[in-house]
Amino acid sequence: MTEQSSAPDWPLIPMPALTPAALRAAVAQIAPAQLPSFVEHLDRVVEQAATQSTIAPLRTFLLRWGEFVAIQRYPARAARLRELETVAEEATDREALRSALAEMRQITDLARREISA
Repeated sequence: MTEQSSAPDWPLIPMPALTPAALRAAVAQIAPAQLPSFVEHLDRVVEQAATQSTIAPLRTFLLRWGEFVAIQRYPARAARLRELETVAEEATDREALRSALAEMRQITDLARREISA
């Protein structure tokens, strides 16, 4: 595996509420390059929710971007996830892939617990 990141392991911002406005502000602050993706995704799910007469797409959107923010607000956590994604993409044996995926799952599980709290 790769060496642990030297990025700080404290949150850059508090965990925002799971609302479009709060998540948009958080993304703009901690990952501004992702803001166009956020807005495009929000536009798509609003349209989908209206077409399907259900809020399910909006709920999925809020959870997906809440998880993103929960990870990205910790620079060390975000850096480690990027390292693991590279390891998984470049893995040439099952054990390396399994190990990277297991640690990635731990990071995303932690993020999900944070947004559920």
